[in-house]
Amino acid sequence: MVITKGIRLKALFQWTAHHVAWLLLFMGGIAFCYANGYLEITIPWLPVSVIGTAVAFYVGFKNNQAYDRMWEARKIWGAIVNSSRAWGMYVDGFITDQFTEGKISEIEIHDIKQRLMYRHIAWLYSLRSQLLVATPWEHISQGGHTARTAELYQEKFGIGLIDDEVTRRELKQFLPPSEYDQLVASVNTATQIINAQSRDLRELRKTDLIEDFRHMELEQILYHFYEHQGKAERIKKFPLPRQYANMSRYFVGIFIMLLPFSMIPELMKVGEWGIWLSIPLTALIGWVYVMMEIVGDYTENPFQGMANDIPMLSLCRTIEIDLREMLGETDLPPAIEAKNGVLM
Repeated sequence: MVITKGIRLKALFQWTAHHVAWLLLFMGGIAFCYANGYLEITIPWLPVSVIGTAVAFYVGFKNNQAYDRMWEARKIWGAIVNSSRAWGMYVDGFITDQFTEGKISEIEIHDIKQRLMYRHIAWLYSLRSQLLVATPWEHISQGGHTARTAELYQEKFGIGLIDDEVTRRELKQFLPPSEYDQLVASVNTATQIINAQSRDLRELRKTDLIEDFRHMELEQILYHFYEHQGKAERIKKFPLPRQYANMSRYFVGIFIMLLPFSMIPELMKVGEWGIWLSIPLTALIGWVYVMMEIVGDYTENPFQGMANDIPMLSLCRTIEIDLREMLGETDLPPAIEAKNGVLM
């Protein structure tokens, strides 16, 4: 998540310099041909402007849908934060020896609470790790220039800013040693961690550390975790429909291809300097359309380890701190800080 108030011109240039370069070369080449009489064809401005308007509406629709995907992902993780705090509150308040026949030591009760809260923290980091696994339609999986660019963005403006071995360390720390190997080897580790929580609650019910009502309330919170996980996986595993994601790119390309054959002849009518003005002006118009396309393209996948991602690591750490404070711990890890204006 980018947290700066604006985007620095330097960062904008790094992001779009190659697009500016090919637009200037393309528009300059067409202008050179017109200036030397190699081209005489002129496309009226009216049909080109109609195409440009239609493309703007189409790309705008795509960008709205991409933003909706990103915002829904943020709401899902906001719900995970709320449900996690409720889980910590319920575990802390519900698990007592109130209903047991014999006295249970405070140390034993604390260990049970810690086990349930720590296992939940492991679920958070596991879910984050699974959501970062690349899908076939994400940029990093495309190969060629697109994949190389995605790798660069991840390194300089994404998960490369932090030590992403954090997930492996956290799972080792928070999962019970008897469960670690089995859970990590599961096809869907996050799913099995929640199931392990349910089995643990069943055992607590057998020993009367929780009674039926509390057992049901805690199970309901686990259901909400599955619900949140499923919603996040839906966004991760179902792409923005390709007919919207890809066709807009073709439409933008068609508009940019037609643009100089209409704009440059018009500007040549204003005088000798018009031919030189046409190069940066047509390139600027093309750049605006290219940027509209790119903004949507890099927004539609909010779990791909780049600057526009949901700050899952920061949210996981926030929940971890909250739950460990509920356990009375004081040796807490620091909150995740933003680097280079990006919070992961």
